[in-house]
Amino acid sequence: TDLKQVAASTIGPESSVEEANTKMKLRGVRMLLVVNVDDTILGLITATDVLGEKPMQYLNAHGGQHKDVKVKNIMTPQSQIEVLLIRDVSQASVGDVVETLKKVGHQHAVVVDNQGPNNARTIRGIFSLNQIARQLGINIVNYEVPHTLSEIANYRSKDK
Repeated sequence: TDLKQVAASTIGPESSVEEANTKMKLRGVRMLLVVNVDDTILGLITATDVLGEKPMQYLNAHGGQHKDVKVKNIMTPQSQIEVLLIRDVSQASVGDVVETLKKVGHQHAVVVDNQGPNNARTIRGIFSLNQIARQLGINIVNYEVPHTLSEIANYRSKDK
């Protein structure tokens, strides 16, 4: 997704995971950038995060109810997001991008350039394995392997 053409789908860190799931469904995406009030990127949250084990792991560690789990509690922090430089991506093939994502075990990567004020990094785009597969009309083998019973049940329910 070229963020000069399409606005990024975002959510605040204090939003519930239920709100994140609803927003992803409404926008037809499987990832949201987590931003604070001044649009600084704090991290990202995916449908796998929301529907997988992370909410239950958080509740087991901290107590509460599912509605109490906030995006900030289970998001991938900015420091752990896969980042690709636009100068590298501009010379890469689609296959290179797919292989990179599969190799690092991520569904998404953020593309940045140094065009911001004071040469700061700005996000130019987002790669998604699902979006690439959809646009090419191909099936990309999902690298995600379920590790728990609930993840297995979640993956099996997707096949029906």
